[in-house]
Amino acid sequence: MPQSADRVLDHATLFREPEYEAMFETKRDAFECPHPEEKIQEVADWTKSWEYREKNFSREVLTVNPAKACQPLGAVFAAAGFDRCLSMVHGSQGCVAYYRSHLARHFKEPCSAVSTSMTEDAAVFGGLQNLVDGLLNASALYDPQIIAVSTTCMAEVIGDDLNSFVIQAKEKGGFNQAFPVPFAHTPAFVGSHINGYDVMVKNIVSHFWEKEEGDATPGEAINIVPGFDGFAVANNRELTRMLDLMGVEHTLLSDVSDVFDTPTDGTFRMYAGGTTIDEIKAARNAKATLSLQQWCSEKTLEMVADATSQTTQAFNCPMGVTATDAFLMAISEITSKPIPESLELERGRLVDAMTDSQSWLHGRKMAVFGDPDFVYGMTAFLLELGVEPVHCLSTNGGPAWEKKMKALLADSPFGTETQVWPRKDLWHLRSLLATEPAEFVIGSSHGKFLQQDLGIPLIRLTFPIFDRHHHHRFPTLGYQGGLRVLVTLLDAVLDKLDRDTEKPGISYDLTR
Repeated sequence: MPQSADRVLDHATLFREPEYEAMFETKRDAFECPHPEEKIQEVADWTKSWEYREKNFSREVLTVNPAKACQPLGAVFAAAGFDRCLSMVHGSQGCVAYYRSHLARHFKEPCSAVSTSMTEDAAVFGGLQNLVDGLLNASALYDPQIIAVSTTCMAEVIGDDLNSFVIQAKEKGGFNQAFPVPFAHTPAFVGSHINGYDVMVKNIVSHFWEKEEGDATPGEAINIVPGFDGFAVANNRELTRMLDLMGVEHTLLSDVSDVFDTPTDGTFRMYAGGTTIDEIKAARNAKATLSLQQWCSEKTLEMVADATSQTTQAFNCPMGVTATDAFLMAISEITSKPIPESLELERGRLVDAMTDSQSWLHGRKMAVFGDPDFVYGMTAFLLELGVEPVHCLSTNGGPAWEKKMKALLADSPFGTETQVWPRKDLWHLRSLLATEPAEFVIGSSHGKFLQQDLGIPLIRLTFPIFDRHHHHRFPTLGYQGGLRVLVTLLDAVLDKLDRDTEKPGISYDLTR
């Protein structure tokens, strides 16, 4: 073989060695019943035609590569943002391994969560004993202050009742009666990770609010619900920085910025930062609760409005100039705090950078896919830059999102030709880009196969980003985040220009 203990090759190099090439060819001939290359190419070309697009869009029950994850993933992410909160997933070990690995691969940080380890017997007789044992073991081994329980498909299909199970664990199973165990039913076969995030934040917060006596007394502080955000490490810190500059007292309801960005200094931090129990309780007496992601917080804001007299308002990933303006002005109006000159200077610098580079972005055609709030916020910024969005697709975006998107696009001359696609998947997007192409695709790492198949460069700006490192350490929200997004877009455009002009040498310029 081409490698040894003294010469270890990376798989990308190893699998191109003659021995492996021969092995793969033998495997194809002997086991894969291969068709002639000409026929394979013929079918591949047909799948990029308008005829195939019509067949593809006639699908009613089949989903191919949806641009979303399942509810429990969102619940695990939400729970991670509370201080000393251990996420417990009521289901099989394989499910919780998926959620942990999904988050770890994006953030390059460990994700702590435990499972009730349901197997065949629990699937038949119910998972009560699994949950009782899990609560006792997890509290003894990991010393959490909160255990937040969510569910998987198995627990939901057989109808396990978390409320009843938690009560029985405390009354009959010997688990500490006073220990906080908020829970959320998060069936993975409906909704998506944004719904799981929403219901878990709602239930953790309401769990503590319901135990408070008397009516809420509005103070001067505000609450912020960040939403499911793959850039939360940097965005939460950027948000805090801006609010501190304004002198606004605030609480982030689920702050993952530290737990997914721990230092390497010889100390393992299973619980790092997050919203404390005292902060959750105090949030009941806030003046307002604002969400950075409308479709990631509908139930949470509804609960806040029902439980208190707070003002509630939702935004859609405020990035760029206009969206950040609206967010900061809303904060200023609610708190009566002025927007400081330092933030006005940051705004001016972003406008200056946009002006400097407008010739390279004006009229560029880009497609966007991802969660509904990300697609909305990203599209709004693209329109500010003079980019023409060709397709805007969100697997977990519904009719309300579609209506709001169309209203946004109708207000800009750059959005008149944009097509909005709710409830569609990445195989739909492949047909769209093959028949009505864009110059670039903005989305997650899952879009790299569109790049491989169609030759359209991918710009990674949303969760999950598995094949690149540390993007989440730089903000995308606010003026500073807008500058980062602007640079990312420009780098992609100018890199493509260099590749396109490198061979002929014409217009392969040093200065752009």
